[in-house]
Amino acid sequence: MLMPSTAVADALMETFVIEGSQPLHGRITAAGNKNGALPILAACLLTDEPVTLANVPRIRDVETMVELLVQLGADADWTGANEIRIDASDLVTTEVDSELASRIRASFLLAGPLLARVGRASVPPPGGDVIGRRRLDPHIHALAELGARIEVNGGYQMHTDGLRGKRIFLDEASVMATENAVMAASLAQGETVIGNAACEPHVQDLCRFLRSLGAEIDGIGSNVLTVRGVQRLRGGEWRIACEHIEVASFIGLAAVTGGDVVVEDVVPEDLAPILPSFERLGVHVELDGSTLRVPPGQELVVQDDLGGQIPKIEDGPWPAFPADLTSIALAVATQARGTVLIFEKMFENRLFFVDKLVSMGARIILCDPHRAVVTGPARLFGQRMASPDIRAGMAMLIAGLCAEGTSTIGNVGEIDRGYERIDERLRSLGARIERVEG
Repeated sequence: MLMPSTAVADALMETFVIEGSQPLHGRITAAGNKNGALPILAACLLTDEPVTLANVPRIRDVETMVELLVQLGADADWTGANEIRIDASDLVTTEVDSELASRIRASFLLAGPLLARVGRASVPPPGGDVIGRRRLDPHIHALAELGARIEVNGGYQMHTDGLRGKRIFLDEASVMATENAVMAASLAQGETVIGNAACEPHVQDLCRFLRSLGAEIDGIGSNVLTVRGVQRLRGGEWRIACEHIEVASFIGLAAVTGGDVVVEDVVPEDLAPILPSFERLGVHVELDGSTLRVPPGQELVVQDDLGGQIPKIEDGPWPAFPADLTSIALAVATQARGTVLIFEKMFENRLFFVDKLVSMGARIILCDPHRAVVTGPARLFGQRMASPDIRAGMAMLIAGLCAEGTSTIGNVGEIDRGYERIDERLRSLGARIERVEG
């Protein structure tokens, strides 16, 4: 069942009420990767045979992408709690709905599959988090290099007489531009080589999914992808990989509350760039295969650089620390003894939510749009806040769960875009959190 627009509006008006200072305890399973599910759903347009996807997170962004596929003519049936069957055999239009597209940035991922399958696409400007300028230039460049003719006039009108493989160098390692290029190239004539490609876990998952349908892709996990186009892709089944950003979020939640939390179904190699930054904040975890434990009662102490210098946590393209975790790292840093610089290089608006944490008692100096100095541990007190984006919302949840008293977080629809039933799942760990209207 698809989420109607009224349900989306209702979610945006809901509020979380949190009673803090309660350690989290228990076991939880990581959800499917949001940023893996969205391009894989879009890629279902590349085949006229049914595709069944498992471990699909039931979050607002996924529901919107499914609505977009249905609007284009695909059939979509939820066959289980987190399993969906997509049949895009009969597309009725190549014009992407502007209202639906305005809800999520991933709507632009429909461009590559539509061009490859049908030869045309009309795609409006995408929506998504307002965290700074997010260029579409790499997408347009890549698709044009493959043979698309593109007119920009309030939207993007794209046509091609047939895509042809080519050597492409992306001027930034854009995740979505890489995904659009790979999907388009999978049905293009000849060989495409994509240089400076993004190689995040969800990009790898998309490539492996496409290979399961018959695509020929080499270099998965590197920043050079080679795609040899095939005439058609078949249907199939695929399980979305787990969400490493969510795993890291639960690490932060457990650490600041002093809890004992076990996260199941993790991919250890996806955590390789993440755990060292948590270690820098004094957070230690135990990994045993696909199970991760955050032990209780940890004393969070910032590890200074050599010579007693203030350390830095900075983001970058994979395999650097993910930009989606800078907000979470900042919230954890408020509870660690010492001083650390959080350097958000990729988005100039990402850190603007820190005034909410400061109002709770956090000691943070926002140096400029990209850098914040955090000194802890700070005694936090409950406060009324509103979530401006997915990851800032999770940072506020972290702060609220370790604060004294009651915190309220409005606009929780933003958090719902990235975290499935987060209030229910946190309650299963002992959190005192309720979802209320208004």
